[in-house]
Amino acid sequence: MNLSNLYGRMPDDPTRETCEALLETAHLRLERIVSFGQATPEGEWYDQPRAEWAVVLRGAAGVLFEGEAAPRALGPGDVLLIPAHARHRVAWTSTAQPTIWLALHHE
Repeated sequence: MNLSNLYGRMPDDPTRETCEALLETAHLRLERIVSFGQATPEGEWYDQPRAEWAVVLRGAAGVLFEGEAAPRALGPGDVLLIPAHARHRVAWTSTAQPTIWLALHHE
């Protein structure tokens, strides 16, 4: 049995977003993502084969879905369910503090 802290062991390099698998099976992947102001590059979209359940634990972010006029703002405790193949992008993440996400990719 492992004991860890989701707020511990922050990445050393704030110029890079980090993604760490916490749990992975054939049917799901649970990740901790730490963003330091990163966003999806302009013109790029995620189109994932699995649904994603995401929660912001600390910081803030904006997620834009294709066809929507403005990003959905997320803060601590906000949860977003992204259906499989829903084209989306991270429009922004907080530059004032790290944004810590949990993302569960599932079938």
